[in-house]
Parts: sequence; C-alpha cells; structure tokens
Amino acid sequence: MKHAIIVAHPNPDSLTCAAAAAYAEAATALGHQVVVRDLYQLGFDPCLKAAEIPGPAGYAFGTDVLEERRLLADAEVFAFVYPLWFNAPPAMLKGYVDRVFSMGFGYAPIPGGTEPLLEGKKLISFSFSGAPESWVRESGALPALMTVFDLHLAAVCGLRMLDHRHIGGIVPGITGEAVADVLTEVRHAVAQTFGDDRVAAD
Repeated sequence: MKHAIIVAHPNPDSLTCAAAAAYAEAATALGHQVVVRDLYQLGFDPCLKAAEIPGPAGYAFGTDVLEERRLLADAEVFAFVYPLWFNAPPAMLKGYVDRVFSMGFGYAPIPGGTEPLLEGKKLISFSFSGAPESWVRESGALPALMTVFDLHLAAVCGLRMLDHRHIGGIVPGITGEAVADVLTEVRHAVAQTFGDDRVAAD
C-alpha cells in the first residue's frame, strides 16, 4: 500500500511535522510505501489560478499541479497532517486540495454533474490544536471541520474516510513527554488502522 502524507506547517521543527514523520515511520514499518509532501518546505503555491477553473474555454493546470498529481497517482491512502488555525486547516492545505484534487484528478465532468475518480482509495486525517480536545469536540468545531473538509472531499472524490484523529492541548512549552505521547498515539493509529490485512484489501 502506498501512502501520500500531505503535511502543512511552516515550522519543520513543529509537532505537526514530527507527527507526519512518525506516520511515515509507522507505515514503513508495516512494509508500506510512503511519499511525503511537506507543502511549506516545497513552497507550494496554494492560490487557485483563473486558468484552472473549468469554463467554456476549458481549463489548464500549472506544472506544479501536474507534478503533484503524478506523484500522487498511485497512492492508495491520502493522509493529511495539519494544525487547526481558527478551527480550520491552514490556507496552504486548502489551496493544495483546491488545485490538486480538482477536475481531472479528484473528479471528472459528466452530464449534469461530476463523477469521482479516486474510488477505492482512502483518506485519514490528523489535526492538532492548542484548544483542549474536549472543547474542539463539544463545541462542534471538529464535527463541522469533518463535514466541510474530510467528508465533502471524500464524497466528491470517491474516497473512503477511515478516521480523523484530533489531538488538542498542543501549546508552546509542551513537555517532551507530552510530545512523545502524541507521536506514540500517531504510530499506534497507523498500526491499528493499516496493520490488519483486511483493511488494505477493502
């Protein structure tokens, strides 16, 4: 199984980036392949271009989008790893989805609408916030995020939504022990989700 790990945090020393690395290590330990797309380190341009919006004259994607699609074409799992900023993914990640998972990769036009192009592939998300996890859930912030981001993307592209693991209380000065616990949780989630051959075969 090949995992495309898409991470969005401007600080390479952040817990978010460490979590993406932990995910990659855990998937590799299972014998899976990984490709990591660190959007900030890549300098990916998240701004949707006018030419990329389907219209009467057609549409055309930039070379950066075509390269991402090439790298992700044989991925069987898309893993998003990111912080919550104002209860939403970073604009960098939203822009990546807007440009890369759009027409021609995530879905195709058909009379009266679109059809998904990524059926059979899977989606899993890991998000982090400074707010306590209980608040993010009880306030409705996490269910709302999952509805407008994870579940919508899955529905449009035909992905199977496996899980959204959110970890709160990620604040400046967090202890090394707490960081280690988070990374252990990420590794455990990967092993738990993908360690069973039945999941890989679904």
